[in-house]
Amino acid sequence: MGIRAIVVDTAGTTTDLNFIQDVLFPYSVKALPDFLEQNQHNVLVENCICDTKDIALEPEADLARVTEILQQWVNEDRKATPLKTLQGLIWKQGYAHGEFKGHIFPDFIEAVKRFSAQNLRIYSFSSGSVDAQKLLFSHSDGGDLTEMFNGHFDTRTGNKLDKQAYCNILNTISLSPKQVLFVSDVIEELKAADAAGMMTCQMVRDSKQRTGEFRKISSFDELLIE
Repeated sequence: MGIRAIVVDTAGTTTDLNFIQDVLFPYSVKALPDFLEQNQHNVLVENCICDTKDIALEPEADLARVTEILQQWVNEDRKATPLKTLQGLIWKQGYAHGEFKGHIFPDFIEAVKRFSAQNLRIYSFSSGSVDAQKLLFSHSDGGDLTEMFNGHFDTRTGNKLDKQAYCNILNTISLSPKQVLFVSDVIEELKAADAAGMMTCQMVRDSKQRTGEFRKISSFDELLIE
């Protein structure tokens, strides 16, 4: 039957975790107060503010308090959907103003072209929002890679540590589990994908990384799909 689609994790797999932690996260923390102040009446932003109050169980929180909560969540690396949505909007401004480029590992830039030429379908699955993923891949070191992708998935599809998220992806792309290869650096994500029946492969870019009983590669150069 063979592999028909590849689903890639982003942080640690296609993009350097340091880029997210050292560039993107601090930028969003710094930009949050002004961004919320200026955009609080935009419907999407307003919804995120309301959702933040709900999740934090602080219905009476004013804008300054909401900003504090969100900044705290960035520091805790909370995977809260309203935070991820707002970060995506903030990063969009940053990319547009040329404050940074999306860092993508060179081996993935080459591989995505190779996979695309083989007519393999390519998807990304990240806890960062779909918008944030599109921004990362469209403003990348290797230019605009978005046309190589067939789609993107985020936490709205499910938690990356839950088997159900991978079942949902399979349903969405209408392929059988054995036709789909999931590549990630995180063991728990690979276990969840494996439980859903997907083929798996662990990206090990760092010798200190925890590894599991999965096929391992240290670069996409090693990932050859027949």
